[in-house]
Amino acid sequence: MNELDIRSAIDEHWAASAAGDQFAEHLIYHEDAICEYPQSGEIIHGRHNLQALRSHHPGKPSGFKVRRIVGQEHLWVTEYIITYEGKRAFTVSIMEFRDGKVAHETQYFADPFDAPDWRGQWVEVRP
Repeated sequence: MNELDIRSAIDEHWAASAAGDQFAEHLIYHEDAICEYPQSGEIIHGRHNLQALRSHHPGKPSGFKVRRIVGQEHLWVTEYIITYEGKRAFTVSIMEFRDGKVAHETQYFADPFDAPDWRGQWVEVRP
């Protein structure tokens, strides 16, 4: 699978995720894929478990915005924002591909925080 095909598969994955299409969202993963959430220490083994976990999430996203996708060859990174119950989670997904499917994914989730006043002279703050 070439890079254009992988990028297309990633775009389809995030569109399905945003739409809540649990079947299409997980087509990108190998059956034996591993997904890690380092902040909680969780490791999900297999596409089936990953799909089941996400299908049972108590809150459905009310917003989903991909900020950017970068990558080449077998390593791709997506930066996006998910909104659950009015709260934004800034998220980074690192996907490692094997034979055109995701074999390993690591996801990081971060809460927003207020910009400190002391940095004001050097930064622009987006609303």
